[in-house]
Amino acid sequence: MDCANGAGYKVAPTTLYELGAEVCAIGVDPNGLNINADCGSTHPETLSEAVIRYRADIGIALDGDADRVIVCDEKGQVVDGDQIMALVALDWARRGLLVGGGVVATVMSNLGLERALNAAGLTLERTRVGDRYVMERMREGGFNLGGEQSGHIILHDHATTGDGLMSALQVLAVLVESGRPMSELAKQFETVPQKLENVRYTSGKPLANAGVKAAIAEAEARLAGVGRLLVRPSGTEKLIRVMAEGDDAKLVKSVVADVVAAVKAAG
Repeated sequence: MDCANGAGYKVAPTTLYELGAEVCAIGVDPNGLNINADCGSTHPETLSEAVIRYRADIGIALDGDADRVIVCDEKGQVVDGDQIMALVALDWARRGLLVGGGVVATVMSNLGLERALNAAGLTLERTRVGDRYVMERMREGGFNLGGEQSGHIILHDHATTGDGLMSALQVLAVLVESGRPMSELAKQFETVPQKLENVRYTSGKPLANAGVKAAIAEAEARLAGVGRLLVRPSGTEKLIRVMAEGDDAKLVKSVVADVVAAVKAAG
């Protein structure tokens, strides 16, 4: 368990130990300066290495304020928030615990998650990036499960914001009940190729530029029925984020390159 030298450094390992787990804890020596430093959910490679070294059945990493969780299977393969949401949602649906008929996630969640939920007769509601927007939609629609690809998972039956330890316990519950290794549960769906690029600009509003609008329209047409495009400004920096995903990785790369080029030309 990697606690990112943060808020969960004591309560998280202790909770798992009290529940009967053998816990190998890392990232549990906070000094006020080393929070998230090459550890925790933002640096999952540290967790992957530790899982292999300790021959653990599962790895769990929180971030510094313990509201995010990322998991590794026993082979050290990282399991992101989308896969975690799928795992919990399908388990809850099977047991009659999922409320709202689906899951709330952001526009950044992988198309594979949406397809997996749809195949099970469930929906995926998308919001703007940010767990506050996920929570707002959950309240509006009466959903009890939502989150972000980054590992913010909201379990509305228990909390109104992300709680990494609580989310990890849900994953562990499925793992224990199934009796299967985490590697067999980790891949709930095939991830669709996804590419994200950030384009810095100096002035103006690139998204209002005619050339950029035309590039976006052409990209959307090329991806119609096989993928999707998301172009949005950063809320904190002079950046335009260009993300595309689809079944054809070459097509995804191509449309992102075209939109990025148009944005650069405009800004």
